[in-house]
Amino acid sequence: MASRIPCPHCGLRPKEEFTVKGAALARPAPDAGEDAWYDYVYLRDNPRGAYEEYWHHTSGCRRWLVVSRDTATHEIHGSRDAADKTKVNA
Repeated sequence: MASRIPCPHCGLRPKEEFTVKGAALARPAPDAGEDAWYDYVYLRDNPRGAYEEYWHHTSGCRRWLVVSRDTATHEIHGSRDAADKTKVNA
């Protein structure tokens, strides 16, 4: 994994300040059927390559981020605030 993570609020920070929380998946609508919720909670792909994950800046600004990371090389391609729906920036 990269040794520095680009936090959109704090700048380039050591990876030890962050906690990885898992895949940044689109959540089903509240009224989605049981099958959609089962898939969301229990069934996950294990992709090789570019992937978006939720990271928490635990020892920094304490914001939730979406970090774009390559699962094969662990290279970080960028990050954005999780509340921001725009594309990931390096």
